[in-house]
Amino acid sequence: MQALLSFAMLLLHCVLAFFRSRGKQAIVELALRQQLAAYAQARPRPRFTSLDRAFWVALLRLWPRWKEVLVVVKPETVIRWHRKGFRLYWRALSRRGPGRPRIPQEVRELIRRLEFENGWGARKIQGELSKLGFAVGLATVSRYLPRRPPDPGRRQRWMTFLRNHQDAIAAMDFCIVPTVSFQLLYVWFVIDHGRRRLIHFNVTKHPSARWVIQQLREAFPFERTPRYLLFDRDSIFSAKVVGAIRSFGIDPVRTAYRSPWQNAIAERWVGTCRRELLDHVIVFGELNPLIGH
Repeated sequence: MQALLSFAMLLLHCVLAFFRSRGKQAIVELALRQQLAAYAQARPRPRFTSLDRAFWVALLRLWPRWKEVLVVVKPETVIRWHRKGFRLYWRALSRRGPGRPRIPQEVRELIRRLEFENGWGARKIQGELSKLGFAVGLATVSRYLPRRPPDPGRRQRWMTFLRNHQDAIAAMDFCIVPTVSFQLLYVWFVIDHGRRRLIHFNVTKHPSARWVIQQLREAFPFERTPRYLLFDRDSIFSAKVVGAIRSFGIDPVRTAYRSPWQNAIAERWVGTCRRELLDHVIVFGELNPLIGH
């Protein structure tokens, strides 16, 4: 019954072809022929090959009204194909070259030894390694430190800080959005902790510290500034960004390494945005980052 209904919809689209322009009609005919070819191979239902999926992913990129002629599968299926193609695309890119070289085994063992014998943190170990002639980044040192169980006292102090200053805290972070051409858009946003209100956001393909500083100027004009601003240890949030935050009269507060729970309000907004919006649309470009076609 479902197959007959879908086939009737295809015939209806063919009847409506008399009222379309020549250019649009050519695209519609191509899409309908592709779906009829899939029906011709139905066994009990159409099965799409990799070429069929590539056709619809390409069509949604070239023609914004692609949903009007799609009757064989749901639009959500095409979105799922796009997500799968995005993963395959970046997986292929990651296999092209050697990537970032790993630090020598002796340096990794030295990091663990310094931590075990002295109880030092990542910043102290990085300083000691630089004295020995090893140029190792702070994030790299943190990656090779052994995992410790969370300190209940430190966790409680952080939760107390968030609870006591809830109305005076804002948080900023980035959200990464894939586009139809498998590129990446970086959505920067700042959110108020007290009312869970999105204060400001903007989108760019090439984030930088200077760009973030400009967004902060737009987010906190005049005297409307929070007392604290939370952010993670992203390399874009450099010393220049921290200095700009202080110049606005705001106290910058960095979260610990690999501790997204410390910036839970921002992280939860990202998750909600993905579940409620971005997982159901395909983003076409930077101009309309949150609108699907």
